[in-house]
Amino acid sequence: MPYVLLALAIAAEVAATLSLRASENFSRLGPSLIVAAGYLISFVLLAKVLTRLNVGPVYAIWSALGTVGAFVGGALLFGEQARPATVIGAAIVIAGVIVMNLGGGVHQ
Repeated sequence: MPYVLLALAIAAEVAATLSLRASENFSRLGPSLIVAAGYLISFVLLAKVLTRLNVGPVYAIWSALGTVGAFVGGALLFGEQARPATVIGAAIVIAGVIVMNLGGGVHQ
């Protein structure tokens, strides 16, 4: 169950981050509300996950997949360029999380 909550926390964080761009400096109400709700939901769920799993690897997963999700979402929704270097960077971020989990894992 903590992994489902972690996935939902990541999804909420990515939605909030993408809505931050769509809010146009908080001048658009709908995206601005999604920013506030998304970050609140994300942190509440992340706090719940951290009662069951180790903080270092969980935060690494949350931040890395959030980063990659925002990168992919930016490319799909806003036409941001996905250059080879940025794709390689995203792969390195994911590889780092895998290595971190191999070194100790997320279970308490």
